[in-house]
Amino acid sequence: MAQDISLDVAPPSAVVPASSLKSWVAYDAAQTDFPIQNLPYGCFTRVQPEAGVDGAEGERKRLGVAIGDQVLDLSVLYRAGVFSSLPDGGAFLDEPALNGLMSKGRAVWVAVRELLTDLLREGGSAKLRDDAALRARALVPQSQVRMHVPARIGDYTDFYSSKYHAYNVGVMFRGKANALQPNWSWLPVGYHGRSSSIVVSGTPVTRPNGQLQPDETKPPVFGACKLLDFELEMGAFVGGTGNALGQPMTLAQAEESLFGLVVLNDWSARDVQKWEYVPLGPFTAKNFATTISPWVVTLEALRPFAVPNQAQIPPPLPYLAEEKAVTYDIHLDVLVAPKGAAPSEEQVVSRSNAKYLYWTLKQQLVHHSVTGCNMVAGDLLGTGTISGPKSEEYGSMLELSWRGSKEVPVGGGVTRKFLQDGDTVNLRGYAQAENFRVGFGDCAGTILPAIKYP
Repeated sequence: MAQDISLDVAPPSAVVPASSLKSWVAYDAAQTDFPIQNLPYGCFTRVQPEAGVDGAEGERKRLGVAIGDQVLDLSVLYRAGVFSSLPDGGAFLDEPALNGLMSKGRAVWVAVRELLTDLLREGGSAKLRDDAALRARALVPQSQVRMHVPARIGDYTDFYSSKYHAYNVGVMFRGKANALQPNWSWLPVGYHGRSSSIVVSGTPVTRPNGQLQPDETKPPVFGACKLLDFELEMGAFVGGTGNALGQPMTLAQAEESLFGLVVLNDWSARDVQKWEYVPLGPFTAKNFATTISPWVVTLEALRPFAVPNQAQIPPPLPYLAEEKAVTYDIHLDVLVAPKGAAPSEEQVVSRSNAKYLYWTLKQQLVHHSVTGCNMVAGDLLGTGTISGPKSEEYGSMLELSWRGSKEVPVGGGVTRKFLQDGDTVNLRGYAQAENFRVGFGDCAGTILPAIKYP
């Protein structure tokens, strides 16, 4: 049930249109991913402990909101009583992960967002802006924080929801006549992933070992993956009270249960995957690492960028029948810098868009729960690789190199068919308005050599 939340300020959205909002925190609106229209959530520790706070308390994980090149420390604001109008005095904002906030539901999410917007906007509340001591404690340069996985992720599921990607992969392995499996256009295909190996942007990724079958006429061998790949995806965090075991979600309930999005890289060992996926699908080829961007962009921030859904033919069964526009116009770029290349030499190898998803986030969540599977706050759903209709919009090296038959130019004047040790892959996403953009920051990882095993 929605909670009745009252604030002691007029909601900024009722005072100033989002496109006209300005913050007293200085930033270049044309350059930043994090204008006042965004206000994404993350989990961080300070490189230097907070002044006047000693020991473990000063070094603990805390929640923050990105604004320009700063992080607004919500723990500092909580201790200053800024959140007294919220349920429980906003104690859920003084936690080391977002699960408490995620579990509160959309009414509280909106109330927190309105309060933070009013604190940071020109002409809004003076509680932070005019208190120099509080401002100095609460605003921390992003260069002085270390970001962490933003939530305790209980379960992780990865879908296969871009028709362009599914078709491309099907053509490579089964031919055009059988590119899409018979069930693909009827339901969001997915598999259960591994939450323990989800890491935040900047974490190195070790090349996995596994069973390989380089010659299909011979038994498999054990060794380091040779066909390492990225997959360009979005990830959706579940929030709210979830659904009880045995009680499926409706589309309306799913809409109230989507907290926010991150950019996600589903690292893939293609040669391991080829041998092991029959008959049950992905396993160790996918479980060694999944990288996410550190900032969770809320659905409230993305609503201005909603666009019509992809046409779904045949029409979905009634429990999946969408009517609202719930797909988002989010530009997605993949940048690669090979080992030894300067950061300025990284090269865009793909430009795609979240609007190319065939199955929507709500449909994915509803189908996941249709058996009565219970979803809880902090669960993460990957969309699957997001590819577009053009070759420059393909979301994996498997497609860009067309199963290794083409060389793909990457940074530093070199080419790749698949990723090599020392390569750095960075996925970036943003939604563009006329005078601001809502971005996610980096989703980056550098590949380390495989360990010698056994």
